[in-house]
Amino acid sequence: METPHRRRFWTGMLVGVTAVWGWTFLVVKEATGQYGVVGFLAARFALATAIMGPFLATRRSVGLARDSALVGGVLAASYLFQTFGLAATSATHCGLITGLFVVFVPIANRVLFRRPVPGTMWIAACLSVTGLFLLTGAGMERPRFGDLLTLGAAVCLGLHCALLEQVARRHDAAAFAGGQFLVATIVFLAVWPLVDRVRPPPRDVIPAIVLTGVLATAVGFLVQTVVQQKLAAARVAVILTLETVFAAFFGVVLGGDRLGPTQWIGAAVMLVAVTLAEIVPRMRGESAQAG
Repeated sequence: METPHRRRFWTGMLVGVTAVWGWTFLVVKEATGQYGVVGFLAARFALATAIMGPFLATRRSVGLARDSALVGGVLAASYLFQTFGLAATSATHCGLITGLFVVFVPIANRVLFRRPVPGTMWIAACLSVTGLFLLTGAGMERPRFGDLLTLGAAVCLGLHCALLEQVARRHDAAAFAGGQFLVATIVFLAVWPLVDRVRPPPRDVIPAIVLTGVLATAVGFLVQTVVQQKLAAARVAVILTLETVFAAFFGVVLGGDRLGPTQWIGAAVMLVAVTLAEIVPRMRGESAQAG
Protein backbone atom coordinates (compact mmCIF):
# COMPACT_ATOMS: atom_id res chain seq x y z
CA MET A 1 0.00 0.00 0.00
CA GLU A 2 1.49 3.32 -1.07
CA THR A 3 1.60 6.09 1.53
CA PRO A 4 0.38 9.61 0.63
CA HIS A 5 4.00 10.76 0.56
CA ARG A 6 4.97 8.02 -1.90
CA ARG A 7 1.93 8.73 -4.05
CA ARG A 8 2.94 12.39 -4.25
CA PHE A 9 6.47 11.33 -5.19
CA TRP A 10 5.32 9.08 -8.03
CA THR A 11 2.80 11.68 -9.16
CA GLY A 12 5.58 14.26 -9.36
CA MET A 13 7.79 11.85 -11.31
CA LEU A 14 5.10 11.23 -13.92
CA VAL A 15 4.22 14.93 -14.19
CA GLY A 16 7.91 15.55 -14.87
CA VAL A 17 7.89 12.95 -17.63
CA THR A 18 4.81 14.46 -19.27
CA ALA A 19 6.49 17.88 -19.15
CA VAL A 20 9.53 16.43 -20.94
CA TRP A 21 7.27 14.79 -23.52
CA GLY A 22 5.42 18.05 -24.09
CA TRP A 23 8.65 20.01 -24.41
CA THR A 24 10.13 17.55 -26.90
CA PHE A 25 7.56 18.49 -29.54
CA LEU A 26 9.36 21.81 -29.80
CA VAL A 27 12.82 20.25 -29.46
CA VAL A 28 12.15 17.69 -32.19
CA LYS A 29 10.71 20.32 -34.54
CA GLU A 30 13.87 22.41 -34.26
CA ALA A 31 16.20 19.41 -34.57
CA THR A 32 14.54 17.88 -37.62
CA GLY A 33 14.76 21.22 -39.37
CA GLN A 34 18.55 20.82 -39.28
CA TYR A 35 19.01 17.08 -39.64
CA GLY A 36 15.97 15.50 -41.26
CA VAL A 37 13.12 13.50 -39.80
CA VAL A 38 14.20 9.89 -40.35
CA GLY A 39 17.86 10.45 -39.50
CA PHE A 40 16.85 12.05 -36.22
CA LEU A 41 14.47 9.21 -35.38
CA ALA A 42 17.11 6.60 -36.21
CA ALA A 43 19.65 8.26 -33.91
CA ARG A 44 17.10 8.79 -31.12
CA PHE A 45 15.88 5.20 -31.09
CA ALA A 46 19.35 3.73 -31.58
CA LEU A 47 20.38 5.49 -28.37
CA ALA A 48 17.27 4.26 -26.54
CA THR A 49 17.95 0.74 -27.82
CA ALA A 50 21.52 0.87 -26.54
CA ILE A 51 20.25 1.85 -23.08
CA MET A 52 17.61 -0.89 -22.98
CA GLY A 53 19.80 -3.47 -24.73
CA PRO A 54 21.02 -5.21 -21.55
CA PHE A 55 17.42 -5.90 -20.49
CA LEU A 56 16.60 -7.27 -23.94
CA ALA A 57 19.70 -9.48 -24.06
CA THR A 58 18.71 -11.36 -20.90
CA ARG A 59 15.09 -12.01 -21.93
CA ARG A 60 15.35 -13.22 -25.52
CA SER A 61 12.58 -15.50 -26.78
CA VAL A 62 10.62 -16.24 -29.93
CA GLY A 63 7.48 -14.73 -28.41
CA LEU A 64 9.28 -11.54 -27.44
CA ALA A 65 10.75 -11.23 -30.93
CA ARG A 66 7.34 -11.77 -32.56
CA ASP A 67 5.48 -9.29 -30.38
CA SER A 68 8.29 -6.73 -30.57
CA ALA A 69 8.21 -6.92 -34.37
CA LEU A 70 4.46 -6.29 -34.47
CA VAL A 71 4.15 -3.62 -31.81
CA GLY A 72 7.51 -2.03 -32.63
CA GLY A 73 6.51 -1.74 -36.28
CA VAL A 74 3.36 0.14 -35.32
CA LEU A 75 5.40 2.33 -32.98
CA ALA A 76 7.77 3.17 -35.83
CA ALA A 77 4.84 4.13 -38.06
CA SER A 78 3.47 6.32 -35.27
CA TYR A 79 6.71 8.25 -34.95
CA LEU A 80 7.15 8.61 -38.72
CA PHE A 81 3.66 10.10 -39.03
CA GLN A 82 4.12 12.30 -35.96
CA THR A 83 7.59 13.62 -36.75
CA PHE A 84 6.89 14.28 -40.43
CA GLY A 85 3.67 15.94 -39.28
CA LEU A 86 5.54 18.05 -36.75
CA ALA A 87 7.87 19.24 -39.51
CA ALA A 88 4.85 20.52 -41.45
CA THR A 89 2.76 22.08 -38.66
CA SER A 90 3.24 23.84 -35.34
CA ALA A 91 4.34 22.12 -32.14
CA THR A 92 1.06 23.21 -30.54
CA HIS A 93 -1.09 21.64 -33.26
CA CYS A 94 0.99 18.46 -33.25
CA GLY A 95 0.79 18.08 -29.48
CA LEU A 96 -2.95 18.63 -29.33
CA ILE A 97 -3.78 16.33 -32.24
CA THR A 98 -1.46 13.59 -30.96
CA GLY A 99 -3.45 13.60 -27.71
CA LEU A 100 -6.44 12.27 -29.62
CA PHE A 101 -4.83 8.82 -29.62
CA VAL A 102 -6.83 7.99 -26.48
CA VAL A 103 -10.00 8.21 -28.55
CA PHE A 104 -8.69 5.63 -31.02
CA VAL A 105 -7.65 3.05 -28.41
CA PRO A 106 -11.17 1.68 -27.75
CA ILE A 107 -12.00 1.90 -31.45
CA ALA A 108 -8.96 -0.26 -32.23
CA ASN A 109 -10.01 -2.65 -29.47
CA ARG A 110 -13.45 -2.90 -31.04
CA VAL A 111 -12.15 -3.52 -34.57
CA LEU A 112 -9.36 -5.94 -33.64
CA PHE A 113 -10.60 -7.66 -30.49
CA ARG A 114 -14.39 -7.20 -30.61
CA ARG A 115 -14.50 -5.27 -27.37
CA PRO A 116 -17.54 -3.03 -26.86
CA VAL A 117 -17.02 0.72 -27.19
CA PRO A 118 -18.39 2.68 -24.18
CA GLY A 119 -20.94 5.37 -24.96
CA THR A 120 -18.61 8.05 -23.62
CA MET A 121 -16.14 7.14 -26.36
CA TRP A 122 -18.56 8.06 -29.12
CA ILE A 123 -19.14 11.40 -27.42
CA ALA A 124 -15.37 11.86 -27.16
CA ALA A 125 -14.95 10.97 -30.84
CA CYS A 126 -17.53 13.58 -31.88
CA LEU A 127 -15.87 16.18 -29.66
CA SER A 128 -12.50 15.29 -31.17
CA VAL A 129 -13.72 15.85 -34.71
CA THR A 130 -15.32 19.15 -33.67
CA GLY A 131 -12.18 20.31 -31.88
CA LEU A 132 -9.95 19.34 -34.79
CA PHE A 133 -12.24 21.23 -37.18
CA LEU A 134 -12.00 24.37 -35.04
CA LEU A 135 -8.26 24.02 -34.45
CA THR A 136 -7.55 23.79 -38.17
CA GLY A 137 -9.52 26.91 -39.04
CA ALA A 138 -13.20 25.90 -38.91
CA GLY A 139 -13.36 25.49 -42.68
CA MET A 140 -11.95 28.98 -43.30
CA GLU A 141 -8.64 27.50 -44.45
CA ARG A 142 -7.33 24.17 -45.60
CA PRO A 143 -5.98 21.92 -42.84
CA ARG A 144 -2.21 21.82 -42.82
CA PHE A 145 -0.74 18.68 -44.32
CA GLY A 146 1.16 18.26 -41.07
CA ASP A 147 -2.13 18.19 -39.14
CA LEU A 148 -3.36 15.30 -41.28
CA LEU A 149 -0.09 13.40 -40.82
CA THR A 150 -0.31 13.95 -37.06
CA LEU A 151 -3.86 12.60 -37.09
CA GLY A 152 -2.42 9.49 -38.73
CA ALA A 153 0.06 9.31 -35.85
CA ALA A 154 -2.80 9.49 -33.34
CA VAL A 155 -4.52 6.57 -35.08
CA CYS A 156 -1.30 4.53 -35.02
CA LEU A 157 -0.66 5.38 -31.37
CA GLY A 158 -4.18 4.25 -30.50
CA LEU A 159 -3.49 0.97 -32.30
CA HIS A 160 -0.14 0.70 -30.50
CA CYS A 161 -1.81 1.08 -27.09
CA ALA A 162 -4.47 -1.49 -27.95
CA LEU A 163 -1.82 -4.00 -29.00
CA LEU A 164 0.25 -3.26 -25.89
CA GLU A 165 -2.74 -4.03 -23.72
CA GLN A 166 -2.98 -7.46 -25.34
CA VAL A 167 0.67 -8.55 -25.33
CA ALA A 168 2.63 -6.50 -22.78
CA ARG A 169 1.82 -8.78 -19.84
CA ARG A 170 3.57 -11.68 -21.56
CA HIS A 171 6.97 -10.01 -21.28
CA ASP A 172 9.30 -8.16 -18.95
CA ALA A 173 8.50 -4.46 -19.41
CA ALA A 174 12.08 -3.28 -19.93
CA ALA A 175 12.91 -6.11 -22.34
CA PHE A 176 9.73 -5.52 -24.34
CA ALA A 177 10.51 -1.81 -24.55
CA GLY A 178 14.00 -2.62 -25.78
CA GLY A 179 12.55 -4.96 -28.40
CA GLN A 180 10.20 -2.29 -29.68
CA PHE A 181 12.97 0.30 -29.78
CA LEU A 182 15.20 -2.11 -31.71
CA VAL A 183 12.52 -2.84 -34.31
CA ALA A 184 11.76 0.86 -34.69
CA THR A 185 15.46 1.60 -35.16
CA ILE A 186 15.71 -1.03 -37.91
CA VAL A 187 12.67 0.48 -39.67
CA PHE A 188 14.12 3.98 -39.51
CA LEU A 189 17.52 2.82 -40.78
CA ALA A 190 15.81 1.04 -43.69
CA VAL A 191 13.70 4.07 -44.62
CA TRP A 192 16.44 6.67 -44.13
CA PRO A 193 18.35 6.20 -47.44
CA LEU A 194 15.07 6.21 -49.34
CA VAL A 195 14.07 9.71 -48.22
CA ASP A 196 17.27 11.54 -47.28
CA ARG A 197 21.05 11.50 -47.44
CA VAL A 198 22.58 9.36 -44.71
CA ARG A 199 25.02 11.45 -42.70
CA PRO A 200 26.17 11.93 -39.10
CA PRO A 201 24.12 14.35 -36.99
CA PRO A 202 25.32 17.95 -36.82
CA ARG A 203 26.86 18.92 -33.50
CA ASP A 204 23.93 21.24 -32.72
CA VAL A 205 21.45 18.35 -32.97
CA ILE A 206 23.25 15.95 -30.61
CA PRO A 207 21.75 17.46 -27.41
CA ALA A 208 18.25 16.93 -28.85
CA ILE A 209 19.08 13.32 -29.70
CA VAL A 210 20.35 12.70 -26.17
CA LEU A 211 17.35 14.43 -24.57
CA THR A 212 14.78 12.51 -26.59
CA GLY A 213 16.64 9.20 -26.67
CA VAL A 214 17.50 9.07 -22.98
CA LEU A 215 14.86 11.11 -21.13
CA ALA A 216 11.81 11.07 -23.40
CA THR A 217 12.16 7.51 -24.68
CA ALA A 218 14.16 5.19 -22.39
CA VAL A 219 13.71 6.88 -19.00
CA GLY A 220 10.22 8.16 -19.77
CA PHE A 221 8.95 4.70 -20.64
CA LEU A 222 10.44 3.15 -17.51
CA VAL A 223 8.98 5.83 -15.23
CA GLN A 224 5.54 5.41 -16.78
CA THR A 225 5.72 1.63 -16.37
CA VAL A 226 6.70 1.86 -12.70
CA VAL A 227 4.13 4.55 -11.89
CA GLN A 228 1.32 2.52 -13.44
CA GLN A 229 2.16 -0.19 -10.93
CA LYS A 230 2.06 2.26 -8.01
CA LEU A 231 -0.91 4.56 -8.64
CA ALA A 232 -4.58 4.11 -9.47
CA ALA A 233 -5.33 3.99 -13.20
CA ALA A 234 -7.63 7.03 -13.08
CA ARG A 235 -4.93 9.10 -11.39
CA VAL A 236 -2.36 8.05 -14.00
CA ALA A 237 -4.80 8.88 -16.79
CA VAL A 238 -5.31 12.41 -15.49
CA ILE A 239 -1.55 12.95 -15.32
CA LEU A 240 -0.89 11.60 -18.82
CA THR A 241 -3.34 14.05 -20.35
CA LEU A 242 -0.98 16.81 -19.18
CA GLU A 243 1.37 15.95 -22.07
CA THR A 244 -1.04 17.66 -24.44
CA VAL A 245 -1.27 20.69 -22.17
CA PHE A 246 2.51 20.95 -21.85
CA ALA A 247 2.94 20.63 -25.62
CA ALA A 248 0.56 23.53 -26.20
CA PHE A 249 2.14 25.58 -23.40
CA PHE A 250 5.70 25.19 -24.66
CA GLY A 251 4.62 25.71 -28.25
CA VAL A 252 2.99 29.05 -27.42
CA VAL A 253 5.46 30.32 -24.79
CA LEU A 254 8.77 29.09 -26.22
CA GLY A 255 7.95 28.33 -29.84
CA GLY A 256 6.03 31.47 -30.68
CA ASP A 257 2.94 29.57 -31.88
CA ARG A 258 -0.18 31.69 -32.10
CA LEU A 259 -3.79 30.53 -31.82
CA GLY A 260 -6.83 32.61 -32.67
CA PRO A 261 -10.02 32.57 -30.56
CA THR A 262 -11.60 29.80 -32.65
CA GLN A 263 -8.45 27.70 -32.39
CA TRP A 264 -8.31 28.15 -28.61
CA ILE A 265 -11.89 26.89 -28.42
CA GLY A 266 -10.94 23.94 -30.62
CA ALA A 267 -7.96 23.17 -28.38
CA ALA A 268 -10.20 23.25 -25.30
CA VAL A 269 -12.77 20.96 -26.94
CA MET A 270 -10.01 18.49 -27.84
CA LEU A 271 -8.72 18.49 -24.26
CA VAL A 272 -12.25 17.75 -23.02
CA ALA A 273 -12.46 14.87 -25.51
CA VAL A 274 -9.13 13.44 -24.38
CA THR A 275 -10.12 13.73 -20.72
CA LEU A 276 -13.52 12.14 -21.33
CA ALA A 277 -12.01 9.29 -23.34
CA GLU A 278 -9.22 8.50 -20.91
CA ILE A 279 -10.57 9.18 -17.43
CA VAL A 280 -14.29 8.35 -17.29
CA PRO A 281 -14.01 4.68 -18.34
CA ARG A 282 -11.13 4.11 -15.90
CA MET A 283 -13.00 5.78 -13.04
CA ARG A 284 -16.01 3.58 -13.71
CA GLY A 285 -13.81 0.48 -13.79
CA GLU A 286 -12.18 1.36 -10.49
CA SER A 287 -15.54 2.17 -8.90
CA ALA A 288 -16.84 -1.23 -9.97
CA GLN A 289 -13.78 -2.94 -8.51
CA ALA A 290 -14.16 -1.01 -5.25
CA GLY A 291 -17.81 -2.03 -5.01
